[in-house]
Amino acid sequence: MSDKPIIRLDKWLWAARFFRTRTLAAAAVDAGRVRVDGARVKPARPVRIDDIVRMTIAGFEWEVRVLRLSDVRASAGIAQTLYAETEESMAARAANVERRRLEREPALQRKGRPTKRDRRRIESLASTSFVDEE
Repeated sequence: MSDKPIIRLDKWLWAARFFRTRTLAAAAVDAGRVRVDGARVKPARPVRIDDIVRMTIAGFEWEVRVLRLSDVRASAGIAQTLYAETEESMAARAANVERRRLEREPALQRKGRPTKRDRRRIESLASTSFVDEE
């Protein structure tokens, strides 16, 4: 019998603090947002040291190499010792952050309900016919 610990992927993602709960980690794996060594896997797949885990979380791509195994959720400092992010992943995330900072989403700037002026513009657009009437 092997003396190496067997840790489920969803449990390792939770312990490494990529997800707040194991349920969220399992849902992300099931949805295909987490891949191990390029392959789509199930939440119960055992994680091994030196596996490459690629995941998409909140629009950000992470690519990490598993350094240690743990099934216990600890502090963030300890959790960061479980993995090492690749250089390409860090560069891509930094570029994504910079792009998001420069290209603000217009809907995020709007706060509250539409004004009367906004409502009139919406109604005029809704009443405009884009089909040629004969």
